[in-house]
Amino acid sequence: MCPVQTLTLNMANKCHHILYLYLGMINYKRFLLENGLKVLVHEDKSTPLIAMNILYDVGSRDEDPSMTGLAHLFEHLMFGGSVNIPDFDTPLQLVGGENNAFTNNDITNYYLTIPSENIETGFWLESDRMLELDFSQKNLDTQKSVVTEEFNQRYLNQPYGDALLKLRPLAYKVHPYRWPTIGMDMAHIRNTNIDQIKKFFFSHYAPNNAILALTGNIDYDLAYKLTQKWFGPIDNRPMKVRNLPAEPDQTEERILTIENEVPSTALYKVWHIGARKSHDFYTLDLITDLLAGGESGRLHTKLVREKKLFSEINAYITADIDPGLIFIQGKLMKGVDIQNANNSVNDVINSLLNYNGIHEEIEKVKNKFESSTVFSNTSILNKAANLSFFELLGDPGLINDEVQSYRSVTYEMITEAVKRYFTSSNCSTLNYISTRKE
Repeated sequence: MCPVQTLTLNMANKCHHILYLYLGMINYKRFLLENGLKVLVHEDKSTPLIAMNILYDVGSRDEDPSMTGLAHLFEHLMFGGSVNIPDFDTPLQLVGGENNAFTNNDITNYYLTIPSENIETGFWLESDRMLELDFSQKNLDTQKSVVTEEFNQRYLNQPYGDALLKLRPLAYKVHPYRWPTIGMDMAHIRNTNIDQIKKFFFSHYAPNNAILALTGNIDYDLAYKLTQKWFGPIDNRPMKVRNLPAEPDQTEERILTIENEVPSTALYKVWHIGARKSHDFYTLDLITDLLAGGESGRLHTKLVREKKLFSEINAYITADIDPGLIFIQGKLMKGVDIQNANNSVNDVINSLLNYNGIHEEIEKVKNKFESSTVFSNTSILNKAANLSFFELLGDPGLINDEVQSYRSVTYEMITEAVKRYFTSSNCSTLNYISTRKE
């Protein structure tokens, strides 16, 4: 690249970053109730809506290995009625609100959007189900059936659905990340009783184990007043102490081969990485973008478009709070030898160590990340969820540092991470062989 081109590119990148600083910064206020509920408020008068996000610091990692899937089951139970309100959805829908939830390894997250003039309905509904659920046998039986059907549809009756059920315990031997959020065995859910449900609720669902974020057309004073009114009277509760086993370092390559009548052979590879707050998280995140940042990513360019070894391939980072994984997974073209495909994946990863041309790629994915972050922050729901999560990590201000942390990644940091993490002794591979006849 000539000096004039370099200067032009640097000026464009500088303007791009100034635009982010202007549009992307999120101002917020924070307070803490006496019962331990943490509350964050971000005012955005550009919308008539308010987003309300409640994060509970409980996920599948908090389950007993003999009773998995409870965190996800609770996601469903929380919509089955509370102690004073038999139906959660209808009152919210009548005032123009929408809601949903998700569970993962680390958290259970509930969120809703509602017209600002009706926000008190949201406080009423969310506070009542934090207070106590409808612990009826009918509700429990209904949600057990729903979760069991979800397990069957997503994991057992879908091609490749059981891949994670095989891959996670291959990669993790002691840490509870070794089972998926839905649980390792549906017998655990089927055998759950009311007493176990109550125990799980009162040892994980409480104001002192929750974070509330409010974003949108709400000011701090109103947020403080309504939070005190609806959540203030709920007593804090003794929480179960989290004492999770640390996953030992993997010292040798692990390979599992299974056969099934799936459309095509698939390859799944994972490598252990650090926790979400580790110093090289953004480096590894950027690496996955270099490898699989759409059709311009190296994996797609080399292995789908040029060599035609895969019909599709992707890479991503789990972003778990405890040490997580980098995934690469793809479906092979018919007739391709899986060992050849595996070696080609490793070759593409190692190509990141080649200096030629990579700086332009790095700048491209940095700009793309910055643009997607600015776009994401136009959503009040995204801002509420992100504020809650960064508060859980210890500093909600991290929401404004994401882009700079990503931009600070250098070529030297990338090469160091590739050499450190992408080793055969740190890798677990699942060869999913198709037995389908033509």
